[in-house]
Amino acid sequence: MTQDINNPDGQAPLPFAAAEDYAHTVMQWSREALPPVVLATYDQSYGPHPLQRYDVFAPSRAQNAPVLVFWHGGGWTNGYRDWVRFMAPHVTRLGLVLVAPSYRLAPEHPLPCALDDALQLLLKLKQTNGMLGWENTQFYLSGHSAGGHIAALTTLRIAARTQAGLPPDCLRGCLPISGIMDLHEPNPAPGSLEERVYTTVLKGQPRAMDTVLSPLFWTASNRVPFALTYGEKDSPRVIKSNQRLLAMLQAQGSPVDCVMEAGRDHFQTHTGLKDPSDGWYTRLAAMVLKSR
Repeated sequence: MTQDINNPDGQAPLPFAAAEDYAHTVMQWSREALPPVVLATYDQSYGPHPLQRYDVFAPSRAQNAPVLVFWHGGGWTNGYRDWVRFMAPHVTRLGLVLVAPSYRLAPEHPLPCALDDALQLLLKLKQTNGMLGWENTQFYLSGHSAGGHIAALTTLRIAARTQAGLPPDCLRGCLPISGIMDLHEPNPAPGSLEERVYTTVLKGQPRAMDTVLSPLFWTASNRVPFALTYGEKDSPRVIKSNQRLLAMLQAQGSPVDCVMEAGRDHFQTHTGLKDPSDGWYTRLAAMVLKSR
């Protein structure tokens, strides 16, 4: 049987056509040659599972460069770190190292496995500091869709980060894109993506885990700056949960802003980053500058 180059390890089909189109587009972009100034290191391990891997894209002069960790989307059930690779020239141009991880996927590995993997990855990056030609002192977390959820949850679960052995000041900012910030849905419609959270993403977990694993419920005492992004035509749950997260973070007095990208849907908020002049990169650069 011929291997599908857009789905090399035979993941289950994405749930609708727009997601398939997005996956095809960003996978095609991942095959474009990187400029010589980007130093790429592929398939690094942070755990024993085949999906506990990450790629590193560094500027040619990366000493003491801050690190942006960007998790791919895919509804916690699909996706590849290759979907992030097209961002490498633009992130490294700003003087940051880009780390693109894979993580274990549901339903075989339901949440909180992705959170556990995120914490394990960050600890690995701290422990291997300097071994890949760069020396990080600070992390910025981001991701698209499910990856945005992972970035926000990792940032806001302060006790979990401490228990994992991460120093409290290692995170300097979080910039999730179209993240699903609230998994709770009391009456999900049959066959909906909301129902899929319970039947697939949280498979086998007590129902109360939908709140335990929602970033929205962990804002207390947060001091990490946030820059939230979602699309004008994003899904209703993404829009509503980002607006609520914005209000709750503001109540903590922590630095936070939120940008609604005019005219963009759930996938265009990420594919728009193909343009190096996209405003998201400006927000990233400003956050890095403020934290120094």
